[in-house]
Amino acid sequence: MTATTLLFRDDAYATSCDARVLGITPEGGVILDRTVFYAQGGGQPGDVGALVKADGDRIEITNTVYAADRSQVAHLVGTEAASRLAEGDTVTLQLDWPRRLKRMRVHTALHLLSVVLPYPVTGGSIGDGDGRLDFDIQDAGLDKAAITDQLNALVARDAPVTERWITDEELDANPGLVKTMSVKPPRGSGRVRLVEIEGIDLQPCGGTHVRRTAEIGTVVITDIEKKGKQNRRVRLSLAD
Repeated sequence: MTATTLLFRDDAYATSCDARVLGITPEGGVILDRTVFYAQGGGQPGDVGALVKADGDRIEITNTVYAADRSQVAHLVGTEAASRLAEGDTVTLQLDWPRRLKRMRVHTALHLLSVVLPYPVTGGSIGDGDGRLDFDIQDAGLDKAAITDQLNALVARDAPVTERWITDEELDANPGLVKTMSVKPPRGSGRVRLVEIEGIDLQPCGGTHVRRTAEIGTVVITDIEKKGKQNRRVRLSLAD
């Protein structure tokens, strides 16, 4: 079985690519040999956009998910639209870039939030311009304005955001890199992707991020909710 090459892992700013159809799923998903579309996972939604056939037929992609064995990526178009494609067809993918960029900005901001609030992370979610992390914190006393100020101070440092890979064994030897309690780092291939915000943060992550923190723009902590005895949900939004 041919695996889907995940182009977004090497270049999160790639907005289109040509690809070959490997197969069609019963749910109306188009499996391609390569993609710039992020597949849903780790709290980040799957990308949306369009698939354009060689004859110009444009098909909307409503979500992107991993196939059952996670080696291939399915672009969901619906059964009717999928029936207009066949194995071996060459198509062009066109990403909904404005939506993806918002998610990249939010995702990178959430990494910074995990630095401002250095507590175990029990959950998280990324939206189109907003997001949240759940923290294992026994005492409340969190101040929205203070956290907002600290976050924006980190954003203003314009620190580079880079990725590199380490082996599963290296991660096992450095368990402190893992901040999330509920979502485990993407592994199974023998290596794990680390995302580094220079001088600020280093943690395993398979998602998409901006190249520098200043690209996040101004962020605001919009809400802090109590979710159980030792759980606090902290929500943030992009202000511009």
